[in-house]
Amino acid sequence: MFRNLFWMFVLSCSSVADENSNRDADIFPSSPEIERGSSLELSCVLKKSYMPQRNASHIIWKLNDELIAPENYNIVNETVCNITIHNFTYSTAHVECFMKYLDKELPLVHTEVKSGFRPDMPENISCIYFYDVNLTCTWNGGRETSFTTNYTLSRKLMTSPDTVRSCWNTTESCSFLYPDNDYSNDFCFQVEAKNVLGASSTECVPISLQKIEKFAPPEILSVKRIPGIKQLLTVTWKMPEKIIPLKHIICQVQYRNLYSNFTEFVNVSLISKKNIGSYNLTGLWDSTDYSVAIRCVNNESAFWSGWSGEKTESTEEKASGKVDLWRVIESSHSSTNRSVHLMWKTLKSFPPSGRVLGYKIQCFPERKAAHKRTHNSSEQKITLFLNEEAHIISVTAYNSAGESPEAILRIPSTDEKSSQMIEKVVTSATNEEVVVQWITSEPETTKYVVEWYEELEMDPFGRSWQYVSNSTKWKNNKKNFKPFVCYNILVYPLYGSNVGAPSYTQIYAQEKKPSEGPVADTGVLGKNEVTIKWNEISKAKRNGFITNYTIFYKPEDGKELHETVNSDVLQYRLKSLQANTQYTVQIMASNKAGGTTGEPKTFKTLKFDKEDIFFIAIPVEISILCLIGLWITCVLKKHVFKKVCWPDIPNPEESLAVEWPLASSVNNSFLKRMSSQTKTVDFEDIHVLEYCFPEESQEGSLLINYENRVSECTDINTKGTTNRDEKILHNEENKAAKSFPPSMPYIITDQFTRSQMHSALIPVKEVQPLEVVANDICGSQQNPIKNEENDDEEVLKLEDFSEKTLFNPYLKNSVKTREFLVSESLPEHSMDECKSQSSVWSPIQPNVPGQSYITVDMFRLAKGQ
Repeated sequence: MFRNLFWMFVLSCSSVADENSNRDADIFPSSPEIERGSSLELSCVLKKSYMPQRNASHIIWKLNDELIAPENYNIVNETVCNITIHNFTYSTAHVECFMKYLDKELPLVHTEVKSGFRPDMPENISCIYFYDVNLTCTWNGGRETSFTTNYTLSRKLMTSPDTVRSCWNTTESCSFLYPDNDYSNDFCFQVEAKNVLGASSTECVPISLQKIEKFAPPEILSVKRIPGIKQLLTVTWKMPEKIIPLKHIICQVQYRNLYSNFTEFVNVSLISKKNIGSYNLTGLWDSTDYSVAIRCVNNESAFWSGWSGEKTESTEEKASGKVDLWRVIESSHSSTNRSVHLMWKTLKSFPPSGRVLGYKIQCFPERKAAHKRTHNSSEQKITLFLNEEAHIISVTAYNSAGESPEAILRIPSTDEKSSQMIEKVVTSATNEEVVVQWITSEPETTKYVVEWYEELEMDPFGRSWQYVSNSTKWKNNKKNFKPFVCYNILVYPLYGSNVGAPSYTQIYAQEKKPSEGPVADTGVLGKNEVTIKWNEISKAKRNGFITNYTIFYKPEDGKELHETVNSDVLQYRLKSLQANTQYTVQIMASNKAGGTTGEPKTFKTLKFDKEDIFFIAIPVEISILCLIGLWITCVLKKHVFKKVCWPDIPNPEESLAVEWPLASSVNNSFLKRMSSQTKTVDFEDIHVLEYCFPEESQEGSLLINYENRVSECTDINTKGTTNRDEKILHNEENKAAKSFPPSMPYIITDQFTRSQMHSALIPVKEVQPLEVVANDICGSQQNPIKNEENDDEEVLKLEDFSEKTLFNPYLKNSVKTREFLVSESLPEHSMDECKSQSSVWSPIQPNVPGQSYITVDMFRLAKGQ
């Protein structure tokens, strides 16, 4: 541990030795201080350690890191190199010498050079003598020397020049303190200035101490008024104790009118042995505050004392002047209780009135002076609650000297209407003033009241007013109005104590663009137009009168368009827009100072407008109404449509014209089933009825042969289609009925019945031959429904009514009302198949169990019992 400390000490010592050894040269002088503008001479001396490798010829010089020209060098010998710098003007400079060796510059030694000036002779010696306190002298030392200058002040007694007292300082002031400042009239003063470059001194200047005496400020004891004497104040003060005795003193009293800030001075002479001074200030204003201060001086001295502290007092008061009275009548729903806000202010007069102690307010109905009420107030406002009658109100101010004259106003009754005397009010603002002018219809009116207040001011006592006489123009300083705030201005004409109807206007003393823009909203959207709406900007953010609104609208990826409207327009319809397009709209509100745009609003126009929807909806509605009407008609006329499309088939069995055999009634179940079914018939239930005619009967054989033919045709059709519409079956049966020859009648044996039928017999259609009938039955799917009128025109001719054979009346009815109803949806191959099968008739095998048969329900073959 000790060994480590030892080596650390050796290393530190070696480092110090190395540091000293690194300094291989010296510079002389080491810290030169020269006079500015003179020549600087320096020497760089090498040490022997540089010999013989290096010598003075290798030395170079630099001034503030800039190389000095070699012509300024002077090599004295191998170790000394001098340099001379002419006209040295730097206040402070850094000079360094280097050793140049192997293209390297090794620093050797450096120094800092300062330059300055010799001290000038001090001038303007001035001394102030504070009796038995100190004697202080000051002087002007001249220009700055850049070196520390020491000053010596010497005070010599004129009668004994060897008696000298001195003081020293580095500043341009020096003082002799008590007791070294004894009083004498024959002193002279001398100042010497000295620095490193030299010294200079003044001559001894004689100064009389009584001419340089300055004493402390006097002290004001009192400033007071004398009761009963107006416009007068008495001032009393005390002189300081340390004053040269038996000297004449002059004191100056300063009194300042605080109301008008007017200052006056008065001089008062005293003898120094008197310590108390007094003076009466006269010709002052009544009821006015004055501020008083005093200073004094030795009449031979050039120095006044300082001002004493100020004291304030008011002169004797007089009664206050008449106040300016005004009112604000608040509208009320109840006429029996009106709020009348009274406000007043004292006038500035010259001289001013006395200090107000309070105010007296008197109020009474105009027609009931005995009902007078009195209120007192220390403030300049009050609120009265009056009924609907007219009232007289007066306000007086009072102080210690008495009351002021009354200020009177008349409050009109609620049913009075004041005439409009002021026709127009115009406002304007200049750089410094707000100007209001008005035009009146009554030139004899010479007194007005101008009232102004902020538009958003709700307090009636926050209003300002001013009386104007013999003028229709009013000016006020612009500083009394807030910038960017709207003011309401009202001008009232006065005639006596009555107040006329006011004229109203507004003004901005200074405007700037609105603080915010309107927010756009879309109203009714259309295909090519839209209604844009917006609200007014709040009054606090308009900052001026809105002159217009500009609507900026832009389609998506389109050019921006704009429309400008007046300030009273708060909605606008944009037209000629593109259908089904998104738009962005913004509203800008502008005043005289500029405009501000509100937030953007997007909307999209409609693809169809009301007219398009109307033209689309009308046909649809008409179609719906037609369908509804058709449905209602079908419902109401159901039986008519049913009778036309599905008529009732007469049942011959129920006829009174013939009597049917009981055996045949058994087989009538098929007819009953056919009448009860509505859609399809199961052809498996159809059977061929056995004829009930005698074999020898020619008519019966003919009928049987015909039935066989019909059965063959119908059987071919029913084999291919097992389930068909009932209408097709009826049509086939109707065709079969038509195919009877004209000589094929019903056979009726009952003579009575024949006689009845003979009278009721009517012509019927001519029946086609059997082959044609077969073709008609198969091709009935392609034939339209036959017209009834054509059926009536085609009749059959009867050959012999004397025979026993008669037409069945049901045959005619059946043929007339039953027609083939062909379904348009039937496939074409069915029709072709029918045509192909019309010429092929399979034989009918009677009395075969399970064999289908076809009955023509249009008629029956009757046989006599």
